[in-house]
Amino acid sequence: MKRAFPLVLIAFLCSTLSSCELVEGIFKAGVWSGIIIVVVVVALLIWILAKIFGGGRG
Repeated sequence: MKRAFPLVLIAFLCSTLSSCELVEGIFKAGVWSGIIIVVVVVALLIWILAKIFGGGRG
């Protein structure tokens, strides 16, 4: 059943959106996902570095 969900979603999007709108939606989702992942990774690195180098103060 889990494999059928993406196919149903793609079929629904293809029937309701034109191809240009579909591609635009996919790229917008990709861009925002990428931005969120980069922000999370940078915040995690800053947190780890703060724990390593600044953990003794307080």
